[in-house]
Amino acid sequence: MTLAELCLPGAVLLIILSIAPAKFAGRRDFDNANPRDPAFYRDAFRARAQGAHMNGHETFPFFAASVLLAEMKAVPQTTVDLLAVGFLLARVAYVGCYLGNLPTPRSLVWLLGLALNLALFFSPWWAMAH
Repeated sequence: MTLAELCLPGAVLLIILSIAPAKFAGRRDFDNANPRDPAFYRDAFRARAQGAHMNGHETFPFFAASVLLAEMKAVPQTTVDLLAVGFLLARVAYVGCYLGNLPTPRSLVWLLGLALNLALFFSPWWAMAH
């Protein structure tokens, strides 16, 4: 299993962990029988955690497809690994910025993650040129 492939469950774990602080901080108010109750997420911190969590769901399919495409098209594995790890690190920073209420850095880190994911997706194209 490659490092890039190991980033896939890492990204899934990050999605799960991004909502955990809200549930832990609001454990007295959290109702596991109704885990998506909008009232629970009215608190600003909980809303940010939910936003980070949902954004993780939104970005994961493209990331997974990009990793698989790059590996399927025989992009040098070091390139695929570096881009995948970079993306995952950007996502960790993104979640930290989201939870820490840092909107401008969050947007910049999101843009970095998108750029890394686009580079990964298009890597078969530019790898053929070399």
